[in-house]
Amino acid sequence: MKVLVLEPMKEPYAKEIDGSLKSMQEIVGGWIECVYPTHPDEAVIVCNEEGKLMGLPMNRELKINGETFDILTGTGFICNAPADEEDFTGLTDEQIEYYKDYYSECLLDLRMFM
Repeated sequence: MKVLVLEPMKEPYAKEIDGSLKSMQEIVGGWIECVYPTHPDEAVIVCNEEGKLMGLPMNRELKINGETFDILTGTGFICNAPADEEDFTGLTDEQIEYYKDYYSECLLDLRMFM
């Protein structure tokens, strides 16, 4: 399945993974957790469940209606998680482009935290 990877201090990039729990955990570096910002579709952010507790580096602002509600820490990725299905699914090419643009603008300027 095609996902969009969000690494701290890097531009988002598309990656093909097999969709197994193991492949998702390898990307985030541990147990997975889903974050559900209000996206115009079924896309979710999958991140490390213990990222903040582990002190992983800050990554991106997560916003709802233009307001920051949380900070993504460590590496995460975006995929689809339809409400009526148990499995995650890959992003379309259109979603990849949309979220590349959207999350490029959410890159944190860590100087504001110093």
